[in-house]
Amino acid sequence: MEIVRSHRQLAAAAGGGGAGALPTYRAAPQLEVRLEEFELFAIDRLRVLKGISDGLSRGKRPEEMEKLVSELWKTHMRHQDPAETLNKDIISHFVLRLVYCRTEELRKWFLSMETTLFRYRFRLESPESQRMLMIEFQLPYKALPHSEFEVVKDKLSQVARSIGQSANVESVFFKVPFEEVPDLVASRRVFLSKGYAYVAMSQVVSLVVTQFRCNISKALVLTNRKWTATIKEQEKDRLTPIVEALSNAYFGPDYSQPKDAVEISLKDIDQLAKSSFPLCMRHMLDKLRENHHLKHGGRMQLGLFLKGAGLKLEDALAFWRAEFSQKVGSERFDKEYAYSIRHNYGKEGKRTDYTPYSCQKIISATPGVGDHHGCPYRHFGDENLRAALNKMGVGGHALEEIMDKVKNRHYQVSAEPKIHA
Repeated sequence: MEIVRSHRQLAAAAGGGGAGALPTYRAAPQLEVRLEEFELFAIDRLRVLKGISDGLSRGKRPEEMEKLVSELWKTHMRHQDPAETLNKDIISHFVLRLVYCRTEELRKWFLSMETTLFRYRFRLESPESQRMLMIEFQLPYKALPHSEFEVVKDKLSQVARSIGQSANVESVFFKVPFEEVPDLVASRRVFLSKGYAYVAMSQVVSLVVTQFRCNISKALVLTNRKWTATIKEQEKDRLTPIVEALSNAYFGPDYSQPKDAVEISLKDIDQLAKSSFPLCMRHMLDKLRENHHLKHGGRMQLGLFLKGAGLKLEDALAFWRAEFSQKVGSERFDKEYAYSIRHNYGKEGKRTDYTPYSCQKIISATPGVGDHHGCPYRHFGDENLRAALNKMGVGGHALEEIMDKVKNRHYQVSAEPKIHA
């Protein structure tokens, strides 16, 4: 099936006609999309949204976020042909709207990320495009008449100086009910009088974003009803598996890919564990030191991680032998365990050079009783996770931020390994 390639038709169908290159996503376009592009477009947009989420979680400042959003969009969504970029933009939004409409938690995350994306993209639009978008959203606000502007000019100048802006007041302002711009009111960036806020043209992003957020929020609820009532069952053999998989997709660093060659030695392991290992690897190393044994899943996860970090085969054999021999003896180690270590390094069996587990594989593991592999952020109880993080020196606000991400199942954002295997 072919995608409709008409820039104008697509823009009009999605409610973006006349508003430059920034669509408003008011209605899904009536077009056919190849199944492959349905998924690939969504994945690229999801990389942008995950990058935004990551930036926000790290407390980036507005100017840093604006640069980040611009870079993410250019990397994952741009195309040489503007019409292709617009197609991809609109299609990917509506695919992810379908993906993230299904639960309150998913809707909340998607709404927040899409609103943030729209906010920073709007700021990059020209003043003329911004005015056209205000018309597109049918905002009932007109520019302040000159006579009224002169009356409040001094007050507007005082507000500008208080927030570090030039005392030369902008000439275009909009008088709006203060509840329409809660972010500007909360940050004291507008002049208030008799229940109205005086919003400068450079601040209208707050007005537009409020309307955008309201529209998307309502649309997500309606999409969920359609999904539940008809789409999920009708598309159970085609779209449903893709939709359900996308909401759990992981787009963090890929530790299964070989990096530039580095080496670590036996004497480096304990120091690196304290300074650089992610919690999952540090936990397994602690358990290995404590019990002088790990089950198969733990040996694979930790062993391949150490291999990827640069531990040579001979050092790996010495490392595991030193621990296991304390419990099973050197002879039994050589008979039952040494082979699998050589196998992981491609020296036995099919001679496959195995790579470290990806974070998604670790998160998806299902450790049993006595196992220590998997993802602590997913598999530990609240009390045990707090204790483990406290042991690593994580506490206070940073700890609560991590626990909040864990509660919302953002395990890959909670784990921020510093050593790349």
